[in-house]
Amino acid sequence: MGSNHSSLWVAAGLLLAWLSFSVATSGQGSTSSPQNNGLTQMDGRQANNEITEAYLRQNQGDPKEDAAYLAFHKATEDSEKKVKLGNAFLAKYPSDRYSQAVYEELTQTYYDHKDLANFYAYSDKGLSLFPDDVHLLALRGWVIPRAFTSDEPDAEKNLDKAEADEKHALDVLGRMEKPPTLTDEQFSEFKTGETAVAHSGLGLVYFRREQYSESAKELQSAIQGEANPDATDIFILGADFENLKQFKDAADAFNRCAQIRGSMQDRCKQYASAASKQAGEAK
Repeated sequence: MGSNHSSLWVAAGLLLAWLSFSVATSGQGSTSSPQNNGLTQMDGRQANNEITEAYLRQNQGDPKEDAAYLAFHKATEDSEKKVKLGNAFLAKYPSDRYSQAVYEELTQTYYDHKDLANFYAYSDKGLSLFPDDVHLLALRGWVIPRAFTSDEPDAEKNLDKAEADEKHALDVLGRMEKPPTLTDEQFSEFKTGETAVAHSGLGLVYFRREQYSESAKELQSAIQGEANPDATDIFILGADFENLKQFKDAADAFNRCAQIRGSMQDRCKQYASAASKQAGEAK
């Protein structure tokens, strides 16, 4: 990679393939195991579960309704069963106090099993009913730029949608008050996780638009303080710095990415070496 080609590889399609592999579509009801991804390390899913279960323990509703939701919520090992129970719940209780959580969990299930068609369908429906749902906003805005291809219908509009989702999520998070059922630690964990997802999503949106300075700022916010940052975020941060001709920063980012085990590790090492060489040539 010569110094006069610092931005060409970004536009060559290589990264499109890399970013899309983790959200490749599969058939509805897939029983394949969800793959590890950066989202599971940064989102507020555990805190979300704790919120839900604390709410259930209050036993304030119809016992049959509580039992129907609990059966759905606990169906974590069998995705087909979970989808069936979730749709049955929504058919019987379309505007129930648990409906928002059902849409969140169904959307997450479809994401985990790489079913993008249903992921978008359920996140869109959930947000039409609950437009301030932070988890759905952050998650949809995070997935869109990762699954993005420039030749898809309404490609730019989809990036606009993702940007709006993440900005709205950050706005809601900034105004959110702690629910009484949550400890300070749980609430902080939830907000920190969802904030990281939102910044990560914005970073990818701006990268797709070749707004590298804006992308770098958002990705730095996403990984700040993360003990186990998303390798994709760090890799794209390196690409941002390379396109900005900040080769030392690019090398540092690629080196950090190279420390994370996974399919990107060897490629990160290669780019770290090339960026280090470019940094030396730029002196």
